[in-house]
Amino acid sequence: MRKKLKVTILISGNGSNMLALINDMMEKDHPAEPILVISDRPDAKGLKLAKSKNIKTAIVNYKKCSGQQEFEETLKKSISLSGAEIICLAGFMRILSPNFVNAFKNQILNIHPSILPLFKGLNSHARALSSGMAVHGATVHLVSEELDNGKILGQGIVKIFEGDTETILAKRVLKLEHKLYPRVLRNFSEKISEKIVLFDS
Repeated sequence: MRKKLKVTILISGNGSNMLALINDMMEKDHPAEPILVISDRPDAKGLKLAKSKNIKTAIVNYKKCSGQQEFEETLKKSISLSGAEIICLAGFMRILSPNFVNAFKNQILNIHPSILPLFKGLNSHARALSSGMAVHGATVHLVSEELDNGKILGQGIVKIFEGDTETILAKRVLKLEHKLYPRVLRNFSEKISEKIVLFDS
C-alpha cells in the first residue's frame, strides 16, 4: 500500500474549507492524510472542528509574537516537526513572507475567492459585483512570493445573478470552494498536472 502524503492545514476562522479537505482525505483511496491543523488565532472555530475529526491541532498566536519574523519561525517549526509534505491554506488570513514561501517552495496551496488573475487580495466579491462581471468563482493555486500570483491548479466558476448581494455571492462561491479545493488537492497529491475547472450555478 502506497504511503500517504502528510498534509498540514492553516486556518484563521471557521474552517469550512479545512473540513471539506479533511472529509475528502478520510476516504480510503485518498493519496494524502491530514496530520495537523494550525491556527494563528486561539478562538478559531475550526480548531474544534478539527479536534472533532481527531486531527491534532496547534495554535501559533500572532498577537503573542514580537512580529512577522518570530511568528513565521514558530509556524515553520511546527510544520517541520509535523513532517508535512503539503501545506493547505484554508481561510488563513496572514500574508506569508517570501522567506517562508521559499522554505516550502511548491508545497503550499491556497484557495482564493475569484477567478485569478482577476480581483487579487481582499473584497473580491464586492469587486466582482461592482465590475459588472457575469461570472465569478474561486481559484486554487500554488503560493508564490507575490500575492495570489502562483501557478493555477484549478478554478471554479459560478454565475452572477441580478439582485445578488455580496453575502449571497460569497455563499455561492464558498459552496463551490468546498467542491474545488478537495478535487485539486487530490490531483496535486497524485501528481496530476491537469487543471481542474468546475462550473456551478
